[in-house]
Amino acid sequence: MSYILNTADDQKAMLEAVGARTLDDLFYNIPEELRLKRPLKVPEALAEMELQQLVAEHAQKNQVDDKAVCFLGGGSYDHFIPAVVDAVASRSEYYTAYTPYQAEASQGSLQAFFEYQTLICQLTGLDVANASLYEGGSAVAESVLMAHSIHQNRTKVLIAESVHPEYRQVLQTYAANLPLQVQTLPTPDGFLDPDDLKKHLDENTLCVIVQHPNFFGCLEEVEAVGKLTKSSGALYVVSFDPISLGLLKRPGQYGADIAVAEGQCLGNPMVYGGPYLGIMACREEYVRKMPGRLVGQTVDRNGKRCWVLTLQTREQHIRRAKATSNICTNQGLFALRAAVYLAALGPQGLRETAELCLQKAHYLADQLQQIPGVALKFHRPFLKEFTVQLPGNAAKTLERLLRDGYHAGLPLGRWYKSLGTCLTLAVTEKRTKKEMDGLASALRKAL
Repeated sequence: MSYILNTADDQKAMLEAVGARTLDDLFYNIPEELRLKRPLKVPEALAEMELQQLVAEHAQKNQVDDKAVCFLGGGSYDHFIPAVVDAVASRSEYYTAYTPYQAEASQGSLQAFFEYQTLICQLTGLDVANASLYEGGSAVAESVLMAHSIHQNRTKVLIAESVHPEYRQVLQTYAANLPLQVQTLPTPDGFLDPDDLKKHLDENTLCVIVQHPNFFGCLEEVEAVGKLTKSSGALYVVSFDPISLGLLKRPGQYGADIAVAEGQCLGNPMVYGGPYLGIMACREEYVRKMPGRLVGQTVDRNGKRCWVLTLQTREQHIRRAKATSNICTNQGLFALRAAVYLAALGPQGLRETAELCLQKAHYLADQLQQIPGVALKFHRPFLKEFTVQLPGNAAKTLERLLRDGYHAGLPLGRWYKSLGTCLTLAVTEKRTKKEMDGLASALRKAL
């Protein structure tokens, strides 16, 4: 959007239109003692050319994923994006499209969203998907709000400590002023032990939330957890990695009632950590409690196939007080990218991508364990992400590795005080043997 400075005459005209004489009149309701009486402590304004030079200098300090070998994970992954994804999503009719209020003017967007929903249902093994949510963390929180609308007399939420810590923080924020008690269950061995879960389940349990694979990269005992959850009458919520479903069972196959995910890995670049795409799917019996846009297929008055927004009112988009969730046009564009990505790969492509991640992650884990003082923190099955323990501070080691050209992982001490010597590494299909060997060599030197 172009920036055009308001002239003094423009400002005068605007003030007259609102019945004010000066700019100070606009702030009459702010008590005098609370008004700032000094200039802001910011540098002097720059000319446009000087400002561009300054921004360029700061931008050069960024170590983006294509300037250093990327082993970052935790919900944001350096997966390969087929060119067709950018080719379709960059068409102006898609990237300039607004929320499809009027079906008759939005058939292209609505059909794309409908195809996305269909693909997510096929991916998860569940009956209904929305299109879509804000990102992976708010998708977890939205699943709890949805669960509470289903079982309003239950208030206890059990969530594994192995769920992404930022997802748990978002949930705590959403639940702060609601009649919900969020209880985090410890996972000292890198996964939620079903025996420990059993001790906390009761008739007041609203839902149980696990992430699979979890934040440490470990696989959870999802079938055992699901059976226990069902036995208590609670809802089973699973946060999954979409790429992992190329190899692992689908959430619908092991009893998940609601499945949510971060959809960045489906054809979306890392773009400074998000927000990205919140995925949600559920069983059909809960569809009327589902937040977000739902696109349905129908026929017009001439009997031709067409698409509409269904099971919601316009207030979902316009009147925030009655909306059930945060739905943005931007998430529609990310959902489109995910649909193109899934259609381009197909089931076989998704499986091959997951297999490459699995093989390469285990190769790197084996290489790192040959370094004195380096060991896997958790002895659990993993897919593309795993946790290692170092002989020293993980954050400082990562700083040294970055200077050598490696985004070598996430330091867990940022979220878990007891894991200050641990870091997680993610290995996608893009990583080469040369890059992985190089990281192992750099880590050996750094230690």
